[in-house]
Amino acid sequence: MKRVLLVLLVLLSANAFSTEDSYQFESAQQRETFLTLTQELRCPMCQNQNIADSDAMIAHDMRRKVYSLVQEGKSEKEVIDYMKARYGDFVHYQPPVTLATLWLWLTPLLFVLLALTFVLLRKKSAVSEDVEEKLAKANAMLEQEK
Repeated sequence: MKRVLLVLLVLLSANAFSTEDSYQFESAQQRETFLTLTQELRCPMCQNQNIADSDAMIAHDMRRKVYSLVQEGKSEKEVIDYMKARYGDFVHYQPPVTLATLWLWLTPLLFVLLALTFVLLRKKSAVSEDVEEKLAKANAMLEQEK
């Protein structure tokens, strides 16, 4: 009984290790490029994880494609451009500056400026009403003293 249990345990543990990706590189530079790229590219399914850390099937496919492109001698820029062409600008953690991305950055600033303007104008009108009220009371007091 112990032998059967031991054999089952070994088979199950071997299956768990077989899902890991193991890539062989010709040089340390290729390995470094691969690791850098897998950290810089975002998983389209997970959206907040890079493809190095994601377990999604698409991340596995993207890692394999990055590996094959690096093995072909493609530069980091060429691999990133390929991935952007295939998955869109979102796949890279450093999206390009476009009209759409500027709009995303400037919209919150516009809302803050509008809110500050509204608050300051409202405060100014409330202060001026308060001052006018006090001046009217002071004038009334002066008229009574005469």
